[in-house]
Amino acid sequence: MRIDKKHIGNILFVVFIVVLLFTPLGFQIKVHVNRLISFSPSVVEKPNQKRVADYNWDLHSSENTNFNLNTAKGKVVFINMWATWCPSCVAEMPSIQKLYSSFGSEVIFLCIAQDDHDKVEAYMKKNKFTFPVYYQKSKSPKELESDRIPTTFILDKEGNIVVEKTGAADWNSTTTIDLLHSLYNNR
Repeated sequence: MRIDKKHIGNILFVVFIVVLLFTPLGFQIKVHVNRLISFSPSVVEKPNQKRVADYNWDLHSSENTNFNLNTAKGKVVFINMWATWCPSCVAEMPSIQKLYSSFGSEVIFLCIAQDDHDKVEAYMKKNKFTFPVYYQKSKSPKELESDRIPTTFILDKEGNIVVEKTGAADWNSTTTIDLLHSLYNNR
């Protein structure tokens, strides 16, 4: 049996798809593609902004402390739901770290892992990420529910959702930085 160029091309295509879908190399390719296509998230127009009605949401931090969203009332809050096995999540983590490094004292960061605690801790240590990681202890407010990750919300001081983004984004963009400055400085 002789293999012609058409069959070789088909075999190479199948091998490429298998590598892309089922290997760590494929995961890294997906991460890099997500970074390339990540842009600044858009701001929700005022009339379309939803307000978080109930701030009662119990979280547990990776440092073994409890946190309730009620303590964030009146503050700017950045909420990101993510997992280590999600290429889009991994793609945006460096930009979240940069944003956290710039705004960690002015904005409450809640990066909520949808993953195994040990895997998250190893991932954070390997990448030298310092943003706070939380795990859900109770159901999130209905306005912050999402069945997809990554999903990110930015709340203003009144609890309005000014950014609601599903999928990877460049969180350290000028647009986001300017938005957070304006929300933080709005007294």
